[in-house]
Amino acid sequence: MEKTILQKNFLDNLFSFYDEAFENHHGIFLDPNTSLLPTLETVSAQEASVPVGGKCASLAAQVTHVIFYLDVLEKYFLKQEVSKVDWGEIWCTVEKVTPEEWENLKDRLRQTYQRINKLFHDTDNWDDEDVIGGALAIIVHTAYHLGEIRQALCALKK
Repeated sequence: MEKTILQKNFLDNLFSFYDEAFENHHGIFLDPNTSLLPTLETVSAQEASVPVGGKCASLAAQVTHVIFYLDVLEKYFLKQEVSKVDWGEIWCTVEKVTPEEWENLKDRLRQTYQRINKLFHDTDNWDDEDVIGGALAIIVHTAYHLGEIRQALCALKK
């Protein structure tokens, strides 16, 4: 017997997890004020420019990577052609940011988050494993990098 779940139940949870990873605490998996966007508001451009550890990326690179990942997964989600993706380029090219560049990067992240959020809410057909998998991948991937950023902040804000 095939078991199914109500789409509304799935989407209510998906949207809450997505929102908590980026912006608003719901008490699902994060402590208050530890979502990605509020966390980044506590970080200066100088802190965002420091590679944490010997071969680790700067926080600016982490944020740039999250934006890049969202852009790529959005194309998969929309069934658009995705050319060969260089996942390693950002780690080699992004390090230091000026205060203006840091503010712009945070703004780009917020705009990308909001665009994907609208895409999720506007999607009528969730009966596609690529769509479901892409949405879940965005949440999991963002949570991973949020953890990396929060751990780096422990070293940066001694």
